[in-house]
Amino acid sequence: MTTVYYILVLLGTFIIMEGITWCTHRFVMHGFLWYLHKDHHQVRPGVFEKNDLFAFIFAVPSFLLIYFGTYNHMWWMQAIGFGIMIYGFAYFIVHDVIIHQRFKWFSRSNNTYVRAIRWAHKMHHKHLNKEHGESFGFLIVNRKYWQKVRRDKELMAGSRKVEYAPEAE
Repeated sequence: MTTVYYILVLLGTFIIMEGITWCTHRFVMHGFLWYLHKDHHQVRPGVFEKNDLFAFIFAVPSFLLIYFGTYNHMWWMQAIGFGIMIYGFAYFIVHDVIIHQRFKWFSRSNNTYVRAIRWAHKMHHKHLNKEHGESFGFLIVNRKYWQKVRRDKELMAGSRKVEYAPEAE
């Protein structure tokens, strides 16, 4: 039965991390730690940015929970640490690979979720300063972005039948 609880705690932590990440992004990254996040909203040369330090900031509690949970035989603490770690991995895949395409693994996806998350993040990045932001989440996309992507897909599907430059006979 402990395995079931372990998985439930791990999955619960993963889900709760979206809310924690939203709050951290909205009130910390766009608040008193803006100086670390600011370069993420601006085009700059190079591979790394100060914003990448947040990966280490989130990794510290994950590592400590896994370490002390393992060392002290506290399964729930270890499960929370692994839940945070798995969320961090999902964040990396969605944010750095899919959205910002730091690695060209999913560059041509037509998946509705991928397009909705990219559009939501694009709307977040249209604001170059820390005020007036929107779409602070990472994995959960507001319904208006899903609707926009679906509407765009319908329009694109309908336009395939239109001949813009028919050949002369």
